[in-house]
Amino acid sequence: MIWTEPEQGLVLGSYFWGYLITQVPGGRISELYGGKWVFWIAVLLNILAILLSPICSIYGYQYLILMRIIMGLGAAVTLPAMNVLIAKWSPKDERSTISSVVYGGTSLGTVLSLPTSGLIAGYLGWEWVFYIHGGLATFWLLLWAIFISDDPMSNRFVSTEEKKIISGTQKVDYEMVESNVTVEVKEKATLPIPWKSILTSVAFWALCLSHTLNNFGWYMLLVELPMFMSKGLGFNIKDNALLSTLPFLANWLFTIFYSSTVDTLARKGILKTVQVRKLSMAIASLIPASCLIGVCFAGCNSTIVVILMIIATMFYGTMFTGVFSNHTDIASNYAGLLMGITNMSATIPGFVVPALVGALTHGVPGLAPWHTIFYLTAGLLGLEFIVFTTFGSSDEQLWNNPST
Repeated sequence: MIWTEPEQGLVLGSYFWGYLITQVPGGRISELYGGKWVFWIAVLLNILAILLSPICSIYGYQYLILMRIIMGLGAAVTLPAMNVLIAKWSPKDERSTISSVVYGGTSLGTVLSLPTSGLIAGYLGWEWVFYIHGGLATFWLLLWAIFISDDPMSNRFVSTEEKKIISGTQKVDYEMVESNVTVEVKEKATLPIPWKSILTSVAFWALCLSHTLNNFGWYMLLVELPMFMSKGLGFNIKDNALLSTLPFLANWLFTIFYSSTVDTLARKGILKTVQVRKLSMAIASLIPASCLIGVCFAGCNSTIVVILMIIATMFYGTMFTGVFSNHTDIASNYAGLLMGITNMSATIPGFVVPALVGALTHGVPGLAPWHTIFYLTAGLLGLEFIVFTTFGSSDEQLWNNPST
């Protein structure tokens, strides 16, 4: 069955319909009931939709759209739920590294899934891409249920000494009763949401705007730049498995190296937390912006464009140490809610970028409209740098503990 381009667009875009809905509720539910099972259920929804997608595609694109919406509903919960877990599990002086390792896994997943999907489709058929990846994720569900807990205090695989280290670097209100490796935790009373304080917080709005502008550049870099190379330069990077995965591999490796380095510098007192956050956001905005401007000057030289794409994607990895770690800095008690709000806003570029590119390039030949798009994106990334450098903060906000 061959679907028309509008039908294909509906299938691809339907993912974001679900993705917008559950961001904020997912974050709040994770804060109230713990991130472990919220995350587990979210992944379960994705697995069910993945396994049913081949069958649904046979009956019609409408059924596949339903599966894509379910995927979006589940995926939207994962970042807020994970942020709640990171807030509970990360010592303050290791937060950058832990956030980067966790969120950088998205790049590693791309590195592994792109080439394996091609091999599976080539040898077994495209349906088996869904069945095998869905099956592996099902096995992951079992491991997650066994080994993961909402916080270190309730985890039976973590030593008492390690629990002391983690809790000692956080402002955790607990009563510790040691019995071998058993630690009982006195939970905090459920905190109300200080909506007025959140929505009038300069630190929050700086984070929210930076997250949104950062995603605008990310979507442009990963979706539209390869399209520019294909339509504008006649070089299809998606046909080259190595070049398709190399940017994500560079991103993942640099993310791990960079985050551990700045955490070490912070522990030694060379850098303050706020300096780590602002330096990270500066790198994640200015270097990709410079690369996009470089693409405009590169003309039809596809080799230079590929190199600039790899460099930009690699340095974008510092966003995990910057914007993704900042929610817990300013309000660890609302890390899931804040991630839900900012990530919902940051999803808007997923709709805007394709529409903008389509409007500027439709019926207009040559590279000029593409260069306009890249200059605009570079300008928005520059604005992100200015906003976060000027108004961003790593200080815990007073409204993080409204009861006091």
